[in-house]
Order: sequence, then C-alpha cells, then structure tokens
Amino acid sequence: MGGVLQVLSMFGSVLGFIFLTLCIASGLYYISEVVEEHTEPTRRFLTRTIWAIELILLLLVIFDKFPFKLSLFAMGSHLLYYQNLKKFPYISLTSITFLSSCIVVVINHYLWFKYFNTTEIPPQFRYDPNYIAPRKATFSQVSSFFAICIWFIPFALFVSLSAGDYVLPTSVEQSKKTDEVTTEMLETEGKKLRGRTVGLARVVINGLRKYIYSTLALFGIQVQRDYDELGI
Repeated sequence: MGGVLQVLSMFGSVLGFIFLTLCIASGLYYISEVVEEHTEPTRRFLTRTIWAIELILLLLVIFDKFPFKLSLFAMGSHLLYYQNLKKFPYISLTSITFLSSCIVVVINHYLWFKYFNTTEIPPQFRYDPNYIAPRKATFSQVSSFFAICIWFIPFALFVSLSAGDYVLPTSVEQSKKTDEVTTEMLETEGKKLRGRTVGLARVVINGLRKYIYSTLALFGIQVQRDYDELGI
C-alpha cells in the first residue's frame, strides 16, 4: 500500500479518537446534569446495584469457580464504594473513603486483569500429560465482567458525586458562613445557586475545557466561552 493511504489512515484514526472523546465527554456532562436533578433516585439505584454486584460475585465463586480471595477482595471493594453513598452526592476529594476507593479501583483492575491473563500451567501439573487446562474466558465475557463488576460502580460514582468545593451548603449554620459569597454570586450572575450541586464529572470537564481555551489563546485563537465555570 502507498504512503498516502497510511497517512490518511493515521489522520482518520486521530480524528475518530477526537470525536469519540468529545462524545464521551458530552455524554458524561449530560448524565451529570440528570443526576444533579435526581440525586435521591440515583443514590437508591447505586445502592441496589452494589448489592446486585455483590450477589453476582458470589454466584461466580459458586458456579464458575472464581478465586475466592480475589472475589472476596472485590466484594469488599464494593462495600468501600458504598461508604461514599452515606453523604451522597457530596464528597471531599481528600477524604480517606474517597482516596481509598481510588486506590482500590486500580488494585482491583490489576488483579483481575492478571487473573484473566494468566496462561501458566500450575507446577504440579506441568509434566502431567492428562492435565486439561481450564477454558479461557472469551473477550466478551472478560469485558462484560470488567464493565459490570469492576468499573460500573466507580464510574457511576465519579459521574454522580459532587465536588465539595462547588457545593453551597443548605444548613443554617453553614449558610451563615457563605452569605457574602452567595449574595455576590446572586447579584453578578442572577442565578439561584443555593441547594445546587455540581457534579464531579462536570468540574473535571469544565477544567479541561478551560485549559484547552487557555492553550488556544496562547496561539492567538479566541474561542467564545458560552458556559459558566461552575458548570451550572
């Protein structure tokens, strides 16, 4: 094949990746807005989903002979994720529960990826001609397991939880401390912010968008900013 076709293929791949990223970001932004308006139904949904995944992991141990210790660790991980729902949708990015959840997500992914990727024959069966290796899971089975039992809850929490720095308190005691800030925002923006939360996903997306706009400005490209930095 010619070099032009190869360059075209690379250009198409980059363009496809950019469009895919924009689609995912737009979807996250929309889902985050929906969750902000329906926090209590979202909390109930996530709670029931966590217990459903716990049951799935237990069934995998019983019927599919999944490793007991690794499955137990995954079940414990979801109990840790559940702790984030106690103050849902508010979250402190420096809290022990949130930081532990982030670490556990990475460990969970690594351990299960290592488990499904292991192809070595156990030492005791290495020279046994009658040894039958266990059937390897297919790509669809592995991807479904990761999507439902490993990634779904952390991803849903990321989209659903709200960053504490952007949350205006509703209690009387806390409101006294933020009256001046609230009044100034109401006067300048003309929006009712009390009792509203900003999703963590929206905070991240707006931060990235602000960084992109700043980078473009360095090259003399001015882009009209038609959004509020708070994402409201």
